[in-house]
Amino acid sequence: MLVPLLMAGMFAAGSAPTPLDVARDRQDRPGLEKLANDACGKAAAAAGDFDAQIHCAVASSYLAEVDQEQRDKKAAQQAAQRGIQAASKAVSLKPQSGEAYRLLGMLYGQSVIDLVSGLSNGPKAKDSINKAVSLAPKSSAVYVARGVGNYYLPSQLGGGAETAIVDFRKAIELDAKNTDAYLWLGLALRKENKDAEARQAFSKALELDPDRVWAKQQLDKTPAK
Repeated sequence: MLVPLLMAGMFAAGSAPTPLDVARDRQDRPGLEKLANDACGKAAAAAGDFDAQIHCAVASSYLAEVDQEQRDKKAAQQAAQRGIQAASKAVSLKPQSGEAYRLLGMLYGQSVIDLVSGLSNGPKAKDSINKAVSLAPKSSAVYVARGVGNYYLPSQLGGGAETAIVDFRKAIELDAKNTDAYLWLGLALRKENKDAEARQAFSKALELDPDRVWAKQQLDKTPAK
């Protein structure tokens, strides 16, 4: 089960985009790789610094996300595995942090590229995201992360696009400016053959973040009728 969990933006909606955001939006892999190397180097030198571990985890997840978008599964797995180490440290430093568990769950998901890695890390991704929901039930980003997991989980196992849509709509209810919620809502709606609604969701994502290349790509490939 492939679960390329999209990073759901740890930064507050409406804040100025960070260099990480800009590189992710533009699918600038070389730029992201440098930023991730810098962040994770600092995290390795400061194992007890929660913020440093979180920053490394975010940068690694963004890099894995773009690798997935560019169909380089092996590179995505490698980036995610490095992020897992940092997110795991963050969880150990602050066990009540929903954000740390959210990042850990997404990174486990991004490390899944085949059946073997799915059997190993798929359940870990699900458990970490469920823990994040329990710790941060008002977090829009947490529901995006759970929704992406449900999007890739077969309906026979309790997932599917219909279930994911509920999570994405909950994320939007909590934060109407969550670009990733609209983007993934569009993907789930398209999977349900609701192309007109999907295009509306992709268009809203681009209204909120006009530079998001992946959103533009998804809108372009969604039939207008």
